[in-house]
Amino acid sequence: MSQSPGFLLTILAFALVIGPLVFLHEMGHYLAGRVFGVKIDAFSIGFGNELFGWTDRRGTRWKFSALPLGGYVKFAGDMNAASVPDPAWLELPAEERAQTLQARPVWQRAIVVAAGPVTNFVIAILILAGFAMSYGVDRTPSIVGMVSPGSAAQKAGLQTGDRITALNGRSIETFKDVFQYAVLRPGEPVRIDYLHNGSQQTSQTVLGVATERDRFGNEFKKGLLGIGPSTPVAAKVGLLEAPLVGIEMTGTILRTTVEGLGQILSGRRSVDELGGPLRIAKTSGEQLSLGWPVLIFFIAGVSINLGFINLLPIPMLDGGHLLFYAIEAVQRRPVAPAVQEWAFRGGLAAVLALMVMVTFNDLGAFGLWKTLSGLIG
Repeated sequence: MSQSPGFLLTILAFALVIGPLVFLHEMGHYLAGRVFGVKIDAFSIGFGNELFGWTDRRGTRWKFSALPLGGYVKFAGDMNAASVPDPAWLELPAEERAQTLQARPVWQRAIVVAAGPVTNFVIAILILAGFAMSYGVDRTPSIVGMVSPGSAAQKAGLQTGDRITALNGRSIETFKDVFQYAVLRPGEPVRIDYLHNGSQQTSQTVLGVATERDRFGNEFKKGLLGIGPSTPVAAKVGLLEAPLVGIEMTGTILRTTVEGLGQILSGRRSVDELGGPLRIAKTSGEQLSLGWPVLIFFIAGVSINLGFINLLPIPMLDGGHLLFYAIEAVQRRPVAPAVQEWAFRGGLAAVLALMVMVTFNDLGAFGLWKTLSGLIG
């Protein structure tokens, strides 16, 4: 029986996850702009109409806005919250023009834009490094401890004591590597490279499929090779090693995100798996109900995804600005204002369409469409 967290707990958890991540992401932009002498007109948590705020001595308006699904930093010379350059910046007095983002060299503008996503990755690295120091890391070798009858591993000829060295050409070091590779690929063929009595062997098989339901009623499919680990090995992590482990774990989560998105785009996974703010809120509440450590680990994952999404080369996002800066650096002149305007309109349309789709998916995940179809039918 599912045990969904209460509405208030879900709202609290969502605020604890999204609020600090949005603030720190925008603070990355803000601080980088300050370093390069750019005037900041506004720092907003949320979009839309201002609910309340204040203006500091530098003229920056710090505010909370009505739609709490993100935030923005508006630099001098920006037309809007998406940092679309305002052509009127060229008409400003020289002193004011020098304080705009557009007046900075392209490399400085790129650093200011990239600072937000980079901050998200740094947050994740620090959180994961802290977890590594507190709990250690799993270094169980990729040695087969047991083989399930009728499993993909048995069909491939794997035996107890074999050591898996690669899956579809990807190097495997630990048993966790095996799990992370297999779980994302239910029902997919896989080539297994392994050592059997010191001899290199290769075999082909098809990963099994398991459908699981968690305590909150969420169903998900995962791929299974059908093996168990050998004797577990937990390694302690010291202060100096922790950041490196945090970077490694962040890279693993990022690679998983990219692979999952690739599977959706290629049709191997359903677009229904794409979630938006509503599903993040729901999952946040579920994670908080499991305890603070679980929620904090979840925050690291959301921070990585937030950084990755913002780096996509879509106008309106940080990655779109970086794409324009890259083009400017190559051709030695800015992209034509008309081209930028149409690109940003297209980017806005794409972002809005994506938001509609993920919201539709989220409502479906909550069972709304099933309920409505039951009422109608």
